[in-house]
Amino acid sequence: MSIVNLNDRPASADIPYDFISTFHQQKAAFENNKFPSLNERRRQLKALKEALTDNSDEIIAALSKDFGSRCTEETRLSEISNSVGNIEYASRHLASWMRTRSRGTGIWFLPGENKIAPQPRGVVGIIVPWNYPINIAVSGLASAIAAGNRCIVKMSECTPASENVLRKIISSVFDNDHISIVGGEADAAAAFSALPFDHLMFTGSTRVGRFVMAAAAKNLTPVTLELGGKSPVIVHDQYPIDEFAKRVLWGKTYNAGQTCIAPDYALLPKGSTENFKVWISRHFRNHFPEGISSKDYTSIINTANYDRLTTLVNEAEAEGATIIRMEDPTPAHIASRKFPLTLVINPNLNSRVMKEEIFGPIFPIIEVASTDEAISFVNERERPLALYLFSNSRRLQEQVLESTHAGGVTINDVMMQYLQAAQPFGGVGSSGFGSYHGKEGFTTFSHMKPVFRQRGIGRFTGIKLLYPPYGNIARRLISLMGG
Repeated sequence: MSIVNLNDRPASADIPYDFISTFHQQKAAFENNKFPSLNERRRQLKALKEALTDNSDEIIAALSKDFGSRCTEETRLSEISNSVGNIEYASRHLASWMRTRSRGTGIWFLPGENKIAPQPRGVVGIIVPWNYPINIAVSGLASAIAAGNRCIVKMSECTPASENVLRKIISSVFDNDHISIVGGEADAAAAFSALPFDHLMFTGSTRVGRFVMAAAAKNLTPVTLELGGKSPVIVHDQYPIDEFAKRVLWGKTYNAGQTCIAPDYALLPKGSTENFKVWISRHFRNHFPEGISSKDYTSIINTANYDRLTTLVNEAEAEGATIIRMEDPTPAHIASRKFPLTLVINPNLNSRVMKEEIFGPIFPIIEVASTDEAISFVNERERPLALYLFSNSRRLQEQVLESTHAGGVTINDVMMQYLQAAQPFGGVGSSGFGSYHGKEGFTTFSHMKPVFRQRGIGRFTGIKLLYPPYGNIARRLISLMGG
């Protein structure tokens, strides 16, 4: 039973409490269908995929409106293609995931048998950030629907157009008591987190994640936290610096760096920075011939975040770092929130640019004497959501994999781990816990219920030898069992 009174409404709070009644509706609906069949779930996933692709043009327009300027191809890849891939993978493997599986049974408990039976959790809450609003909502829904749940999705107040188009998409194929999209400001998100969901997934900052977890704890609601952090890049001295510059440039400018797994800072071999500056400048001009005015270069989501990025660079420069901008922003750039890719060379390690997740096209560069020093640098800091290594040495690859912790790793590229439908996505330590995507997403939103089935009435079972009164046989058996 919930310890939260869902009828309590603060008199002074302007909060959209429509999701409270929706929660009650979904709980009641779930009680009437606690285990949707394989065919039901597949039909739902297919309907979600078709509604998503049928409205792709509206999704592109909504994201561009929310950001001011959002690269169309980035929206197609991240918000639509990747979401469809996750839905299709879940549907294709769902029969296997839903299957009850046998587990070994101890000899003392024969002829009984053990099974693991996946069971839907119930009503799931999903809190979505602004940077990839459609993808994170739909990918979370794909896992939750595959597991047989009902869902309420809380969208960010920063992406109202995306919220509206997703609500239209979802309402076209799902009743409100099955899947619902809700909005609201920060206070609504706090109230949303306090609902007694059967599972709650949050994607966002570590700071806000702590509040979400605290609110969920009051109801003992299990949570999945997909947070961020400072994802490092380690570059081996034998790796071609021009190729590294090309690949990391894509990850650092994709969505203008507003990606939780974007490469945050690079640890370059000593003496390679000058060469790197030449190559990344050259690649930047090739990628964006029109500079940051290009339609392929995404805007920063709002003025507050643009100003935060400007402050990070100014403070780093004041503290001794060398600043290299790929382009000097004009008043028109500032008005459209186009922030140029900016290298911060040798920043003070105590500066904000090295303490906070950047979430923008700012790239600190730090030289290290060896890969061992780079590994130590990473391990001295909080565990990141992603780690990137550029090296063709299998020995070094294994060394980094074994000696560091990160939510996920890509070797010789960036951000590819997120785009793999078969791979789980999640953090570790301060970058979060739990995962979704793939089979692990199904498991996250399922209760993997252990079932012991004893054989028919009257049949002998070894456990009967342990019934009281306890005699020599029982004591001997307990001893053999290790007791």
